[in-house]
Amino acid sequence: MLHFAVAGVPYSTPKPGGTVEGLKHAHALGITAMELEWVQRVPENPERMLEIRVTSEKLGMYLTCHAPYYINLNSPEKEKLEASKKRILLALSMGEIAGLHSVCVHPAFYLGMDPKIAFENVRRAVDEIMKQKNKLFPHVNLGLETMGKPTQFGTLEEVLRISKEFDIYPVVDSAHMHARTNGLINSTKEWDEMLDLYESYLGKKSLQTMHMHYSGIAYGPKGEKHHLPLLESDAKWLDFLTVLRKRKVGGVLVCESPLLEEDTLRMQKAYSEL
Repeated sequence: MLHFAVAGVPYSTPKPGGTVEGLKHAHALGITAMELEWVQRVPENPERMLEIRVTSEKLGMYLTCHAPYYINLNSPEKEKLEASKKRILLALSMGEIAGLHSVCVHPAFYLGMDPKIAFENVRRAVDEIMKQKNKLFPHVNLGLETMGKPTQFGTLEEVLRISKEFDIYPVVDSAHMHARTNGLINSTKEWDEMLDLYESYLGKKSLQTMHMHYSGIAYGPKGEKHHLPLLESDAKWLDFLTVLRKRKVGGVLVCESPLLEEDTLRMQKAYSEL
């Protein structure tokens, strides 16, 4: 089954809002999943995480989260590297309590380094994180995201190589890939090739539990600029949904459109009508 997730609390959630009320409102709208936006900081209230878990389980909502942006597993500065690992472990810790399926992480910047050297630095940091994750937070996935700028670590092959080694799965952001290539990765053929590569690394069954992001996106020669509503972009989103349907891809597709619930419901409705 493929869930369509709203990226954060829906705008139309009645006051006072918040994650729990947002879950209830998203469910009332017919949305079956949500990505919690912990992009500035990770909440550290276990009781609140349990409340989120109980609410989501009662409603049958599929949950993921987005870890803080301030992460660079390739930082040569020890203090920044340790802080990055700490933020990821905290997100995994709270995610485990909240019953999340997967935690999305922006892995690193190249910082002018050879990508092969950056890869080894990121791989080493992930190894250290996984040693703790496997003991303490075994039920939540660490998802390294494909990134939208050429200066960022996060090609599809990079995140797949690390995912295969550590028995995790990445966050495949097709909009980021579209922006990173300055307009490519926007056709049935290219999406099929993307899923073929994913399957070649992680196996055919892996397509049933994917963590994906999608939206319209503005871009240029330097890659991603910002997200756009589906209908204000060049995203061939109906063709993308058709590929997912044809290949029976499951898991969750997080709609990162600025329109939140409006575009999430637009994609969910279109997918159900295919």
